[in-house]
Amino acid sequence: MARRRRGLPVNGVLLLDKPAGLSSNHALQRARHLFQARKAGHTGTLDPMATGLLPVCFGEATKFSAHLLQADKVYRTRVELGAITDSGDAEGQVVERHTVPRLVEADIESLLARFHGEIEQVPPMYSALKHQGRKLYELAREGKSIERAARRVKVYDARLLALADSAFELEVRVSKGTYIRTLAEDMGQALGCGAHISALRRLGTGPFTSEGMLTLDALEALPGQAERQAVLLPIDVLVDHLPRLEVDAAAASRLTHGLAAHVETGELAEQETARLYCDGALLGLGVVTATQEVAPKRLLSSAAE
Repeated sequence: MARRRRGLPVNGVLLLDKPAGLSSNHALQRARHLFQARKAGHTGTLDPMATGLLPVCFGEATKFSAHLLQADKVYRTRVELGAITDSGDAEGQVVERHTVPRLVEADIESLLARFHGEIEQVPPMYSALKHQGRKLYELAREGKSIERAARRVKVYDARLLALADSAFELEVRVSKGTYIRTLAEDMGQALGCGAHISALRRLGTGPFTSEGMLTLDALEALPGQAERQAVLLPIDVLVDHLPRLEVDAAAASRLTHGLAAHVETGELAEQETARLYCDGALLGLGVVTATQEVAPKRLLSSAAE
């Protein structure tokens, strides 16, 4: 006898405002419980200390969540000068203290210019990267340090928001894989006084901004599942950056059976990926395999029904 899957078949994207003190996975599970969803996943880890935008994908949306893992991010952070911690943030232990030089806005603007564009970063030990199957932060908690190769990342924009005697606040837009804690530490090293972050809030991920985010408390306050599901964004917001192709019913039938189909592909090149629609409904993704031919790449389960 087939085992019945638990939970509701919820599909869509939630823009969750993650609170401080929760891991991304804990926040995900809280949201999943509120929606009684059968399947859920998030699209990029935030540290427990961090707050802000954590897109959560439910059901069929999880098939396309990888597109957000590659997306640029926007953060607001507070950089504390004069102290270096083992974790790079205020939750770690202070390992060094230094005198903070007298700084004016021009000094910080000059500093930000040095970290603009493509830079190299060594990922922190307190990260979810793995070494021989173990997460680096697990090794760091055991007092171990592993050699990490530098990575090339991009800082597209860094804007000074406020400057105090020994701290400043920034809003930054960066490429995937950029660690804001490491960015702050490197800035502190450049100033000669060390630094760590005391606050971090994500304001943007790919096409999504902080507008429309909902807290767990706000979701809990909604009266029922109908009201909760009404706040979800449709699945295709995850692939809206891809070209769109309309297919007819005959082509849709072939595609949903795993076969290539004749489709008017316009100027799309071979191997280009497109989102496919039939009668206005998203089927999933297809790849151009030849002139006027598309093969299925990743389709919604509902498309085959």
